[in-house]
Amino acid sequence: MDAIEALRGRRSIGKLDGDVPEAELRELIELATWAPNHKLTEPWRFTVLRGSARERFGTLWAEIVAAETELTGGQRDELMRRTAFKPLRAPVIVAVSVRTDQNAVRAVEDFAAASAAVQNMLIAAHALGLGAIWRTGDVAYRDEVKAFLGLDPADRIVGFVYLGRPAMTAPPARPRAVEEVTKVLDS
Repeated sequence: MDAIEALRGRRSIGKLDGDVPEAELRELIELATWAPNHKLTEPWRFTVLRGSARERFGTLWAEIVAAETELTGGQRDELMRRTAFKPLRAPVIVAVSVRTDQNAVRAVEDFAAASAAVQNMLIAAHALGLGAIWRTGDVAYRDEVKAFLGLDPADRIVGFVYLGRPAMTAPPARPRAVEEVTKVLDS
């Protein structure tokens, strides 16, 4: 698969199963680290969640949601059950994070570089025949989650990359409106 085909063909796959062999996971992380980064800081960090770690993460996530919901009884229980299941939607989750530099410009550049690393991982997963989806949400900003992942409270979670074998047909491509998002300054 060439790069242009990979870019145009990659889709977020929300239903994943199977497994991701250790060699493929290692290759995905290695390919992610080929992302460009300012000042060669290599700011990205990858925390892999497999097996029961996903269940523990789901329990934590459900506890966070439960503490903030006004639902009670069966509705609350159902919300907690659905939330606890979220990390089990894929056999592997890679939490991609970055240290926040004291220098504001460096911090933004490092976050951008880690985002590029996520994109590399998504495209590489597609090229290897894996399904993947990049997820964030409120859980990515919680100190409890950072502590669970062994991160510093000042670290930023760029996203959770869910990986596995596609268990659904990829959604169709949607048209791109290049003209609407492009401005050319020529003189």
